Amino acid sequence: MVWPVEPERFSVFVGVMATLAATPGPANLFSIATGMHRGPRAALIGVVGMNMATLVWFGASALGLGALVTAFPLAFRFLTLAGVAYLIWLGLKALTAAARGSAATGALQARPGAPFAQGFAVQIANPKAVLFFSAVLPPFLDLQRPLAPQLALFACATVCLDLISMSLYGLGGAALAQKLNAPNFRKLFNLFVGVILIAAAIMVATRH
Repeated sequence: MVWPVEPERFSVFVGVMATLAATPGPANLFSIATGMHRGPRAALIGVVGMNMATLVWFGASALGLGALVTAFPLAFRFLTLAGVAYLIWLGLKALTAAARGSAATGALQARPGAPFAQGFAVQIANPKAVLFFSAVLPPFLDLQRPLAPQLALFACATVCLDLISMSLYGLGGAALAQKLNAPNFRKLFNLFVGVILIAAAIMVATRH
């Protein structure tokens, strides 16, 4: 069986994506808030809405990145370097937060409305998602192989990891939110995230 993506490249992507999926951001904080204030069913419906938005982003990437690679190969190289720089920036930011003991960002607020529509809106406008598709994803694409199968495999991995992470955040609700706000746990969590992201950036950079 021939994989659309080299196993080594895919394993690095899964590691980076797992770290990003677990990192508190708008999507995960929305899951926590929904779980806290509206219950597990609403939280899971919101998770489905967010991952539908992720699939929309992947569809747009399939069209946009394919055209970009064909017309402007140097632009793809620039995106690769930008992705490496972004991963390093995220890693340094996490390490700085660990050193300072910074609090988790974002207010946990749940608003009335359909959880699916709210989840879709949160993810489609999520800055973390925008940066992922413009900076993190391009370095993992192999120009020597068809892009569509690669994006399909990356989409499957991303949605599976996001489903797990977002669902755990939503179902954990208040208990997980309190845990993330515990100084010692937060420091270790940020330290782990920082080391993983910088290591991934180095691996991507050396491959290119």
